[in-house]
Amino acid sequence: MKRTTVLAGAVTLLSGPVLAQEFQFSLSTSQPVTDPLVIAMQGAEKRIEERSEGRVEVTIYPSSQLGEDNDVLEQIRSGAPIAVLVDAGRLAPFMAELGILAAPYLVDDYTQYASITESPVYQEWVETLADDAGLRLLNYNWFQGTRQMFTKKLIEKPADLNGVRVRTIDAPSWIATVSAMGATAAPMAWSEVYSALQLGAIDGAEAQLTGAAGIKLHEVTTNVALTNHIQLFTGLATSEQWWASLPEDIRTIISEELKSAGEEATRMTADKLAEVQAMMEAAGVTFNEVDLAPFREATAKVYEEVGLVEARKALEPYLPKGE
Repeated sequence: MKRTTVLAGAVTLLSGPVLAQEFQFSLSTSQPVTDPLVIAMQGAEKRIEERSEGRVEVTIYPSSQLGEDNDVLEQIRSGAPIAVLVDAGRLAPFMAELGILAAPYLVDDYTQYASITESPVYQEWVETLADDAGLRLLNYNWFQGTRQMFTKKLIEKPADLNGVRVRTIDAPSWIATVSAMGATAAPMAWSEVYSALQLGAIDGAEAQLTGAAGIKLHEVTTNVALTNHIQLFTGLATSEQWWASLPEDIRTIISEELKSAGEEATRMTADKLAEVQAMMEAAGVTFNEVDLAPFREATAKVYEEVGLVEARKALEPYLPKGE
């Protein structure tokens, strides 16, 4: 009996988890576990593992646990089975045209992005990115919120930002946008923003409300100017080498569930914006509307500065009328 039991246990070990988990896959994001993006990822994790009948094991790494986004992109380009949630500005060094998805005042409302990411122009850029840089952009439908200006002083016009050191994403279009708005751009890791504000190393940060709430920016800033300068969408980029090695049925499951998760994250983010603003106001933060026209005018030059004029022209048929 003992020998039979031992043999049965050995067979279970060999035929159980070892064979069940054929593929391991990680999801990386800079956002904390409380963010709608991570909550949506958790749902996708469960559905992918269920639909694949345990063949795929998904692990989520929030709060930049695998490293900052640019560092994770390099891991991915080396073939690591990771998908990192990034904005297109970080992909621009590999495929310049994609940078337009993080350009200022491209659209007026986040719902207008769908016509862009469903266009043949965008799809061609995605394939070029995969071929030339080894990065497969699985989707680009994760809305993180509209970027606003968090500061320690009232901001009403671009001139008010003169001399104000503002944290932004370390990518060309983001740095150019913040500089064009009148501020001194200070690119740094998201995980360092709270302490930098607390210590006075920077004077403000441009961020979306849910992300700002996640790291408690309302504790170290006093004002939010509703500049609406970028509708922040992000997408999941993974290794083209790894992606191409997967069976078609596994690619289908992962792709479908992560797209669905992006839609869910977008809904949750949009639903939470008013709640987050109310929470911040209760904590003593003042929100102020601004005349967007001067900010639009100031940032118009960004498209030429970072080489996005032709990309914008290519997208014109898919942009809202008047853009």
